[in-house]
Amino acid sequence: MRKMAHVAEWKKKEVEELAEIIKSHPVVALVDVAGVPAYPLSRMRDKLRGKALLRVSRNTLIELAIKKAAKDLGKPELEKLLDYIQGGAGILATEMNPFKLYKLLEESKTPAPAKAGVPVPHDVTIPAGPTSIAPGPLVGEMQALGIPARIEKGKVSIQKDYTVLKAGEVITEQLARILNALGIEPLEVGLNLLAAYEDGIVYTPDVLAIDESEYISMIQRAYTYAFNLSVNTAYPTKQTIEAIIGKAFLGAKSVAVEAGYITKETVEDIIGRAVRVLLLIAQGLPEEVLDEKTKELLNAQAQVAVAAPQPVEEKVEEAEEEEEEEEEEREEEALAGLGALFG
Repeated sequence: MRKMAHVAEWKKKEVEELAEIIKSHPVVALVDVAGVPAYPLSRMRDKLRGKALLRVSRNTLIELAIKKAAKDLGKPELEKLLDYIQGGAGILATEMNPFKLYKLLEESKTPAPAKAGVPVPHDVTIPAGPTSIAPGPLVGEMQALGIPARIEKGKVSIQKDYTVLKAGEVITEQLARILNALGIEPLEVGLNLLAAYEDGIVYTPDVLAIDESEYISMIQRAYTYAFNLSVNTAYPTKQTIEAIIGKAFLGAKSVAVEAGYITKETVEDIIGRAVRVLLLIAQGLPEEVLDEKTKELLNAQAQVAVAAPQPVEEKVEEAEEEEEEEEEEREEEALAGLGALFG
């Protein structure tokens, strides 16, 4: 008869404690702590204090704890986290939403020296300019890699910015020596989020890594387009009612001026229009029948016409064409902005 394997009490207790941590927080994330030295990890715990609870354990025990929590909570979807356990995993439990948590972890990372065999998280560029490196074999290694280095005033100088690694590429031993000699730290030390669970959904880093400025810009554009749509369709809201009334006032005033309906708001425009019509008539009359005031007005009008780069009629036509083009562009941008925002 096969004997059942004995499970150490500390392992049972660890699984119980991990399961309780998972069950008592709405957001549970898996983080990779592999390669994070003790001191940076301790500093990370300090930064997370009061915001999230970090518990590092064996991957097998974390797996058992997730299964137990999923069963106890009646949430089988929690077990989707099991697919993301890798490296030296740890549990990060919090009240913070996954997007804020991811941002906090990324902002908490610190630069680290180059290490052979490790992929870089971002493009690595050696900047142009003088260095503190004295002439030696390292110059030949740089040139062998295509790095534009030369000796100037007894020191190695980089002639132009040169990208030696793209994001995801692995650092070689030769390149690690060069980057460390130059004082360039291409790596980051911190907790890498593997996946985060909230309300039945598992979020991965590629989903959580959003460009906040881009989304803010999209929201601002969408607001502008919605505002214009509300005003142009006369749909009143707290934000647009003033603009709608202003537009209605200008429309009513324009109709009143066209109809010659005199009010205190339209009298100046109506008289001005009448004066322009009279001057147009006066242009066709003999000069001897005109009084001095009319002549002055006609002369002033002629000077304005000469100063203008093109006839008034052409300007009106061009303005109307430009307005139509701008309206079409605004409509296209509105569709594009709203489509990008809401998928």
